[in-house]
Amino acid sequence: MKVGVIQLQSVLDPQINLSKIREFLEVAKSEKVKAVFLPEVFYSMSDGTKPTPHLVQKNNEHYEAIRSLAIDSGLYILGGSAATLIQDKVMNRSYNFDPKGTEIAHYDKINLFSCDLSKHPSNQIIDEGRVYTSGNLPQLIDVEEFKIGLSICFDLRFPELFRSYSFAGANILSISSAFTVPTGKAHWHTLVRARAIENQCYVIASAQWGKHNEKISTFGHSLVVDPWGEVLADAGEGEKIIFAELTHERIQSVRERLNVLRDPRK
Repeated sequence: MKVGVIQLQSVLDPQINLSKIREFLEVAKSEKVKAVFLPEVFYSMSDGTKPTPHLVQKNNEHYEAIRSLAIDSGLYILGGSAATLIQDKVMNRSYNFDPKGTEIAHYDKINLFSCDLSKHPSNQIIDEGRVYTSGNLPQLIDVEEFKIGLSICFDLRFPELFRSYSFAGANILSISSAFTVPTGKAHWHTLVRARAIENQCYVIASAQWGKHNEKISTFGHSLVVDPWGEVLADAGEGEKIIFAELTHERIQSVRERLNVLRDPRK
């Protein structure tokens, strides 16, 4: 399965973000990909102190705008998240649509980002718990004979989530992200490759990049990593789409080489 991964510099205005995504989807179609992965909060990026005013609700205009990306392109649209109003709670929700615009499943970010960078030059203190309510359910989806475990950004630092996915049969791990610059420089590549190696899965880590507003700048470097930990594609800096080919044969060859997908308690 050939996949595309879009790296964005999302802003508050959804129309600006959607316009850029649609341009990248045209490129993806010309490359004959099956699925395109979007980054965290691709639809609208707030400054982190309050939710975006463009909140998605089931079947509202924002939901339909995201859904139309799949319908108009004829591609799977996967992984990317948007702030979503559920009753009186705001969730950071990953949306996943098939090429006809049918919602496959959604995933609400379980581990909310909390980081004190007040002693770093960025002078940031970030607490997503002020904006979002955390989810509590992992989500595994089936796409083109692959099983994809869904996650968002800070989930990357909790390996037990990804281990549960690999035990449940996942062979792709999706990590849509908006990693800050200092934490990205320090840990991004190491953590993404570790999740691939220890679970013998492909990892698709779609990321935000650049200065989004006065408070938030992100690291970029969207990655596709194979089950052996080899980086197949690295977006580096800038807005772009990258591509990679995923095969069951590669997964099988790695898993036959090292038997690590077993319960150590047995």
